[in-house]
Amino acid sequence: MAKHQFQTEIKHLLDLMINSLYSNKEIFLRELVSNSSDAIDKLKYLTLTDEKLKSLKFQPKIEIKFDDKKNILTISDNGIGMDKDDLQNNLGTIAKSGTKSFLANLSGDNVKDSNLIGQFGVGFYSVFMVASKVEVISKKAGDEKAYKWISSGDGNYDLDEAKKDIHGTNITLHLKKDEESFASKWQIESIIKKYSNHIPFPIYLEYTETEFEEQSKEDEEAKKEKISKEVTKNEKINDAMAIWTKSKKDLKKADYIDFYKSIGYDQDEPYCHVHTKAEGTNEYNTLFYIPKKAPFDLYRADYRSNVKLYVKRVFITDDDKELLPTYLRFIVGVIDSQDLPLNVSREILQQNKILATIKQASTKKILGEIKKLSKDKEKYQTFIDEFGKLLKEGLYQDHMNKDALMELVRFKSTNDTNILTSLEEYTNNMQKDQKAIYYITGGKEEILRNSPLLESFKDKNIDVLILDDELDEVIMPSIGTYKEKEFKSVNRTDTANDLETKEDKEKAKKAEPIIKKIKNSLGDKVKDVKVSARLKNSPSCVVADENDPTASMQQMLKAMGQNMPDQEIKPILEINLNHKIVKKLDSLNDNDLKDISNLLLDQALLSEGVVPKDIKSFNENLNKAIEKSLYETS
Repeated sequence: MAKHQFQTEIKHLLDLMINSLYSNKEIFLRELVSNSSDAIDKLKYLTLTDEKLKSLKFQPKIEIKFDDKKNILTISDNGIGMDKDDLQNNLGTIAKSGTKSFLANLSGDNVKDSNLIGQFGVGFYSVFMVASKVEVISKKAGDEKAYKWISSGDGNYDLDEAKKDIHGTNITLHLKKDEESFASKWQIESIIKKYSNHIPFPIYLEYTETEFEEQSKEDEEAKKEKISKEVTKNEKINDAMAIWTKSKKDLKKADYIDFYKSIGYDQDEPYCHVHTKAEGTNEYNTLFYIPKKAPFDLYRADYRSNVKLYVKRVFITDDDKELLPTYLRFIVGVIDSQDLPLNVSREILQQNKILATIKQASTKKILGEIKKLSKDKEKYQTFIDEFGKLLKEGLYQDHMNKDALMELVRFKSTNDTNILTSLEEYTNNMQKDQKAIYYITGGKEEILRNSPLLESFKDKNIDVLILDDELDEVIMPSIGTYKEKEFKSVNRTDTANDLETKEDKEKAKKAEPIIKKIKNSLGDKVKDVKVSARLKNSPSCVVADENDPTASMQQMLKAMGQNMPDQEIKPILEINLNHKIVKKLDSLNDNDLKDISNLLLDQALLSEGVVPKDIKSFNENLNKAIEKSLYETS
C-alpha cells in the first residue's frame, strides 16, 4: 500500500486527540454519524440536481455494527462517498477543517475543547481517542473504483485501491484495550439517543442476541430442554424525523434540547427556541435556538454560519451567511422552504424574494423571543454579556427592525456601576429640563467614568451612558433619536450648550483675553480654546468639534490601518475658569504660560486615555512645574 504522511498540523491534532481529551470520548460517535448524515445529504441533493446521478436510486441509511469479542466498531453510510483525492484532502490535510484555528482556540477545558471539535469540522480525528487503528473504505457515487485509507494515528496513513460494491463509506475502528465499552449495544444506543436521535436518516444497529427456545423430548411427560442460539438483529435506534417538520404539540422540551445539542455542538441547553410553521403564500418551517454562549468565531470575518437551509427536507447549504442578518450570526437552527427550487445557487439565494421574506419574518420572530428573554433581568444580563455588541451592530445595519432593536440594547451608565439600563429606563428617569440622551465614548470603562467631561452632568444628576466599546463610536451617531430624544456625545463641544447658563456666558466674555493668550501659547496643537461649562473640579478637558472624529476614534482608525486625513485633526481645549490653576494663568509670564498651557492640554488628553504626542516635552514641562513649585514653597 502507498504510505503517506499527515500534514504537520494534523500530527499535532492527532497527538492532542490521543493524549489530552479524556473527559468526553463518546463524541467520536456523534462526529462520525454527523459526517455520514452530511454525506447522505450531499448525495440526496445531487440525485435531484446532477444529471449523472438523477437515475441513482438509494434508500438513505446509516448502519452501525460491533464485534464485542474482537473489539471492533463499524459505521457505514450510503452517502456521496469519497475518491482517492477526497480521502487525501479530507483525512490527510487541513483543507477546510480549520485545524490551525482549532489548535489556537484550545482552552485546556476538556468539555469545552470537545465541543470545539464539531464546530471546527475536525471531528473525524476524534476517533483516535478510542481507536488504535482506523480503516476507511469509500466509493464515490458514480465512480467505479473504491479506496481504502488506514492509519494508527502515528503521523502516517496508507492509501490504496479497495473493493466495495456500493457507493458510500465504511469506517472500522479497532478499539483500544481500555475502550471495549464502545463495542456494546447499550453504550451505542445511549450515545445515539443523546446526540443523534434527530438525524433525519435512519440509523440501524446490527447486533447478535442469544435466544432460547424449548425443545420437547419424544416423551411428552419428560422435562423440556431450553436450547440457545445466536440471532442477528438489525434495529432502528433513532427517531429519524426532521424535528422542525413536526407539530409543536408532538414535541417535548427534551426533544428540542436534544436536537439543539446535535446541531449546535453544545453541552449546555439554549436559552430558548423559536419554532415556526408558515402556510399560505410562502410555505416553510423554521426552528431557531438562542444559545447561552457565543461561538468561538463570532467576531471573525470567516465565521461559520449555524443555520442550515433545506428545500423540501433536502439539505442545500450551511455555508450561506445571507439566511439571517449578520448581527444574528449567533443563532443556531434550520430553515426548510417548500417553494425554493432544489438547484438554487448561492447567487440566486442572495436575491431570492422567497428567502428575503423568510429572512425578514424569521428576524422579527427571533427579536420577539429576545424581547421575552429581556423580561428576566438577571438572565438578560448574561445574554447581553455574550451578544450585546451584536444587537448594536443591528442598529447600524438593520433599519427595518431598528425600533425593535432599540428596545433590546443595554448600556452601562453613570447612575449605576452594576446594572445595565435600557433606553426606556433612561428616558423615564431623565431630569425634567434634560434636552437629550447623553453618552460618552472612548477607552476603558474606568477612564470614562472618571472623565472630567462628566463633572457637570454628575453635579446636575444627569445620567450619561458609558460606551466603552470601539463599535459605539461608529454606531451611536447613526441612531438618530429615541422617543423624539436626540442622542448627544459629551465628547463633543456642542454638548456644552445644553449645560451653559447665562452666568457662564458672561464669564466667558470676560475671559476672552486669557483664552486668547492660551490659544496663542498652544499654537497649532489645538483647533480652539474655550471656556468650559461642563467642568467642576478639573482645570481642563479636550473635546472634538461637532464634525470631527474624537481623539479615541482617531486612535482606533490608526490601529485599524485606516488612512487619516492629510490635515491633522486637532482637539478643542476647554478651560475651567473657577479652578485655582486657571485663575493664576493671567499672572504668568509668556514662557510659564506656554508651559502650563501645554501641561493642561496633555493632562486633558491623558484623562481621556490618549497619550500626548510629545512625551518628552510633557515630562520637561511637568518637571519644570514641580521644580518651580518646590522652590516657591521652600
